[in-house]
Amino acid sequence: MTRLSLAFNSNQTVATVSLNRPEKHNAVDWLMLKEVKAMQKQLQKVKSLRAIVLKGNGPSFCAGLDIKSVLSNPKTGLVMYAHLWLPFRNIYQSWSTAWRDIGVPVIAEIHGNCFGAGIQLALGADIRICTPDAKLSIMEAKWGLVPDMGGGALLRELVPVDLAKELVMTGRVLSGLEAKEAGLVTHVADNPAEHSQKLIQEILERSPDSVAASKFMIQNIWGIDQSVHLTQERRWQRRLLGWKNQRLSVARNSAKHTAKDKLVAFATRQIK
Repeated sequence: MTRLSLAFNSNQTVATVSLNRPEKHNAVDWLMLKEVKAMQKQLQKVKSLRAIVLKGNGPSFCAGLDIKSVLSNPKTGLVMYAHLWLPFRNIYQSWSTAWRDIGVPVIAEIHGNCFGAGIQLALGADIRICTPDAKLSIMEAKWGLVPDMGGGALLRELVPVDLAKELVMTGRVLSGLEAKEAGLVTHVADNPAEHSQKLIQEILERSPDSVAASKFMIQNIWGIDQSVHLTQERRWQRRLLGWKNQRLSVARNSAKHTAKDKLVAFATRQIK
């Protein structure tokens, strides 16, 4: 099954890109990474495009990287690790930052879980709208890692350095309301889709050239060069991945998930 779905409005001015692994809470595997990269290139070529909506089908926006799929396929894991050594923006970082190369506003509609790779995808959007009860976390610390899918480079535009360090170091889960207070999201709404459509209608009344120029200008003047940050993400992730403490973090977190799965299975049997 394809990992993404794409829909346009009647005159192809608004594209809706939906992550489509609802049974996995849209957890990211290698195939989804490749499909997102291809989708970004495809949308770059749509001349009528004026706005993009990013959303997740099912109960969550995106629950993060599908660790089990990575660990179960050593060959894929090796290919994914090799990308950390590329001297330029890799496929993980394109997952979020390549949306910034498209000269139209990108709006993320967030609900349910938005963890790890999910929040980094949302950070790559120009505007984020989430439900009050959404759960957001820069969760890589729980796996003994750093956010390396553009998250470090993108966080600097939204929150003070001390708060960025705290959120990355702890992996704390925030509600949508707490994320708004922290500056991670732009708007909180019970119906993000309805809210984003109203915002898109406002933007459609403006010159598309002005909107594109505004997007690129603001990105280029906000902080230091993004490529410097992306280089740091790759460097520090290479220094962590596979070493003792990172393996311990994976084992500890995996054990927690296994215990939770067993508890759910036991409770389900009791109900039946």
